[in-house]
Amino acid sequence: MELMMTAPLSQDLRERIVHAVEDGSTMRQAGRRFAVSASAAIKLMERVRQTGSTAPAKIGGHRRPILEPHADTLRAIATSKPGITLTEMRGALHARGIAVKALSTIADMLHRLGLSHKKARSAKLAGRPEVRGPPGKHPGCGGSGCAGSGHAGGDRDAGGVRSIARG
Repeated sequence: MELMMTAPLSQDLRERIVHAVEDGSTMRQAGRRFAVSASAAIKLMERVRQTGSTAPAKIGGHRRPILEPHADTLRAIATSKPGITLTEMRGALHARGIAVKALSTIADMLHRLGLSHKKARSAKLAGRPEVRGPPGKHPGCGGSGCAGSGHAGGDRDAGGVRSIARG
């Protein structure tokens, strides 16, 4: 199934709906008469009342990033502490009176600023050993390619097979 964006109603149709409502039809009746949804007719009439125009509103376009005015602040926060998490950055922004709901907003702005946010690498540089590297690189697994999940340590024979202690 192909998704298609809706197009604005034609200018002619917009004007006919407005004239029908001005001549006494309800917005819902005008919508039915011209085979458009009641919602479309109601929104059109709201737009006419607010702007005085039947022209459609602009569709799409560029939205300025929310954090753009705070780029310097975000840059300072991001570089102040190696391994800082997005959640910690959000907290620091909030402490400065800058409300951000989605962590992706911060991540997107960091990307726009050319700042890398690779927590694992940054945390290692900060000396935080609890951050693990890629699979197969855990201490004690001898490069055998463990997944790291539930890793029990390194009792492995020369072929990389872990021995099971019974007792």
